[in-house]
Amino acid sequence: MEVWNSTLGSGFILVGILNDSGFPELLCATITVLYLLALTSNGLLLLLITMDSRLHVPMYLLLRQLSLIDLLFTSVVTPKAIMDFLLEDNTISFGGCALQMFLALTFGGAEDLLLAFMAYDRYVAICHPLNYMVFMSPKVLWLTVSTSWILASLSALGHTVHTMHFPFCFSLEIRHLLCEIPPLLKLACEDTSTYELLVYVTGVTFLLLPLSAIVTSYTLILFTVLRMPSNEGRKKALVTCSSHLTVVGMFYGAATFMYVLPSSFHSPRQDNIISVFYTIVTPALNPLIYSLRNREVMGALTRVVGKYMLSAPSSL
Repeated sequence: MEVWNSTLGSGFILVGILNDSGFPELLCATITVLYLLALTSNGLLLLLITMDSRLHVPMYLLLRQLSLIDLLFTSVVTPKAIMDFLLEDNTISFGGCALQMFLALTFGGAEDLLLAFMAYDRYVAICHPLNYMVFMSPKVLWLTVSTSWILASLSALGHTVHTMHFPFCFSLEIRHLLCEIPPLLKLACEDTSTYELLVYVTGVTFLLLPLSAIVTSYTLILFTVLRMPSNEGRKKALVTCSSHLTVVGMFYGAATFMYVLPSSFHSPRQDNIISVFYTIVTPALNPLIYSLRNREVMGALTRVVGKYMLSAPSSL
């Protein structure tokens, strides 16, 4: 089998879902709309939380981080996929592939850990409200955020370097939306079984352990909510938690399929669909899920828009 020297070659060819669809123009238009929705909704949520001091509490500061991660995550993948389809050029350089993999793994890992910390925040707020500002002090808040970014970056760097060091076979078609570990390992000319086991262990560590923490947090929250005497308090707690659980289900479901299930359960078409879900669909829906049912966010939107409308005539 002919081996390609990855350091000297021209790059890879990304054969994503747009190239493997019966209606590529319609799918491209849908992905474009979802990307614009992700940019607009996440950007607006970032702006609202930054501008409205009433939202400067741990819950919304963590939500701001989630919006930032979603905005960056989808921007690493979606614009290139759209432009590749429009320009009919699906090539990506070796360095570009490595960079895309590193950034996607970083943002995906950071979101994975951040969702677990957000569950902890809700647990403290509902189960230990009197000690909330002790357990979620500014120091603790920024420690959780920095931990998410640092651990995700270190894991992404290690996996990117290890994956890209393999010699790749002459067929350089990556049948996937982006450069990710599983489809790239299929092109390797060496035995990757040991490294695939390492990827599996990392996937379990980064996905199932935080997911276990989330399930534990919400189980304790449910017991506390059911004992609340106030119907209004129960309703508010359940609305907030149901939004978070919806996001958790979408993200962890797709990521677990990609990185935890054995390779025998995978096919290129399935992997393409799953990758679209957690890189494009989820970032577009997350801010809508959190904001449309949240009175504080909608109130902040009203205040910011009202302030702008009042200041606009005076500036004329």
